[in-house]
Amino acid sequence: MSRLKDKVAIITGGAAGFGEGMARRFAQEGAKVVVADVNTVSAKRVADEIGHNAIWTQTDVSQRSEFQEMVTAAMDAFGRIDIMVNNAGYTHRNGSMLDVNEDVFDLITAINMKAIYHSTLAVVPIMEKQGGGVILNTASTAGLRPRPGLTWYNASKGWAITATKSMAVELAPRNIRVNCLCPVAGETAMLTQFMGEDTPERREQFKSVIPLGRFSTPLDIANAALFLCSDEAAFLTGVALEVDGGRCV
Repeated sequence: MSRLKDKVAIITGGAAGFGEGMARRFAQEGAKVVVADVNTVSAKRVADEIGHNAIWTQTDVSQRSEFQEMVTAAMDAFGRIDIMVNNAGYTHRNGSMLDVNEDVFDLITAINMKAIYHSTLAVVPIMEKQGGGVILNTASTAGLRPRPGLTWYNASKGWAITATKSMAVELAPRNIRVNCLCPVAGETAMLTQFMGEDTPERREQFKSVIPLGRFSTPLDIANAALFLCSDEAAFLTGVALEVDGGRCV
């Protein structure tokens, strides 16, 4: 259980769902973890349950100023940053693209898109000085095979996939690998928003297009993230890994 031994990982949106799954799985494999989340109560809970190899920070990824505070906390606690996981996400409720107001649209772009820009500016100089690192972005199958009703969310995840590939090419000479995960809808707090309404019939409708017949789980995503962030994936960069039970086939 040492695939990330002595590595330091920051995980945004780390207090619940996929992010919490990653934080716990990374810690099991020897990583020191920064649980960064706007929800301080849940971030503290996750960090406390992991133990001395974790700290938490109150981080609103829509705010540029909070990234430097997050990075400073990580460096003060652990002295380095090896892995940056941009996992925090936001969506509008499933429905007409014309019904999404501008405030919600701006939050989608700030959290799903601009936060990747902010984190990159904050961590790349540190990783370059250390001799390398890994950036992992949480995208979505929505960026590959869009569904009706989530147009602006879909577009933000398509952007994240393209940004990942372009970042990978530019940062490769600095020994910084950049990949992204493309999960299918999962058992997280955002599921109701994705579906529009949480009913047995709606769940079956969504699961019907997943060949393996179920939603993703935090452990599914955490295991994929663990591989891409470990040295086992040392020759993988620019990858958009579908963790989707066959949804995109």
